[in-house]
Amino acid sequence: MAEIISMPQLSDTMEEGTVIKWNKKVGDKVSEGDILAEIETDKATQDFEIDVSGILLFIGVKEGEKTRVNDILAIIGKEGEDISHIIKNSKEKIKDEKVEKILSNENKKKNKDRIFISPLAKKMAKEIGISIDQIKGSGDHGRIIKRDIETYEKTLDVDNRKVVYEKMDDRRVILSSMRKKIAEHLTNSKFTAPHYYLIIEIDVEKMIQLRKDLNKKLSIEEKISFNDIIIKAVALSLKKNPNINTSWKEEEIIYHSSINIGVAVAVKEGLIVPVIQNADQKSLLQISKEIKDKVLRSKSRKIKPEEIENSTFTVSNLGMYGIEFFTSIINIPNSSILSIGTITEKPIVKNSEITIGYIMKVTLSCDHRIIDGSTGSNFLQHLKNLLEDPILILV
Repeated sequence: MAEIISMPQLSDTMEEGTVIKWNKKVGDKVSEGDILAEIETDKATQDFEIDVSGILLFIGVKEGEKTRVNDILAIIGKEGEDISHIIKNSKEKIKDEKVEKILSNENKKKNKDRIFISPLAKKMAKEIGISIDQIKGSGDHGRIIKRDIETYEKTLDVDNRKVVYEKMDDRRVILSSMRKKIAEHLTNSKFTAPHYYLIIEIDVEKMIQLRKDLNKKLSIEEKISFNDIIIKAVALSLKKNPNINTSWKEEEIIYHSSINIGVAVAVKEGLIVPVIQNADQKSLLQISKEIKDKVLRSKSRKIKPEEIENSTFTVSNLGMYGIEFFTSIINIPNSSILSIGTITEKPIVKNSEITIGYIMKVTLSCDHRIIDGSTGSNFLQHLKNLLEDPILILV
């Protein structure tokens, strides 16, 4: 008997998915464990493995198209099996839902297309020769009133002729599932967590030297970045300041036993935050290798959902783009996020003398419901001490 393969829910927040690529075509033999397709969720692109065998009889979604979770994705059965009744039932279900949506949209459109205008404003527009569909009303429910006609009339030149502007077509891009989810996530964070910001300057001359010394002994593939050193230092600072490694719940505060650091990575559709689990227990080289691997797979959308979940703290580094200072929105349910700026040369005072130093500004965005100013300051001071004397990171 034919098996219906539905769009799977590949993450806890997934509502719809996009088929990026079909690895099989209709008529192909498929076996349990085969990768049927690559599916984009709101978080990543994943291989979809099937648990049935047979012949691929039907594909319900074209490459590049999206469909909701549990909608029909494909049908697998015996060669020559009649599946017309399955397809018909599926199409009728989708049609009923679409008809209901269309009727709802038509009712909205009728109200939207109707232009509300007062009799006096209508008369004035006719006398001046203005098309009322070009005027935005300021009255109740967008009604065009006398004031709107007078305001619009001022846009006409002295000869009472309308000024004409060249109209350019806007380019519209449909939001990806990831971009929509990022927007929802950040909006929720910004308007539920009361943010405040702590900024500190760190002298990173010794950190620069440490990286240089380490990289002399490492292969090209193993090279350590500034970000690797910072993340290791952050992990050790969180261990000393557990009140930062927390999450807010309506009835409780969670003090996480594990230190899992999210690393913000820019991808075409927005941001992905792969997570370094138990970062405090890993060596600098282990952290570096893991970040390289996860960043690469994030950019190719091959990162697994479990690898971008359960962070307890996040680091966002725009230093490589030359940004000296910035603030970030907290990646909830984290209670804070660290923003790393670029390293700049500037005059500093050392041993009562002015010299040229290497300074890096970092900003800690904090959720004031959990983290008080003194708590955040203690964390930053500990981080500063580690990065200014980074040999302590290796001890």
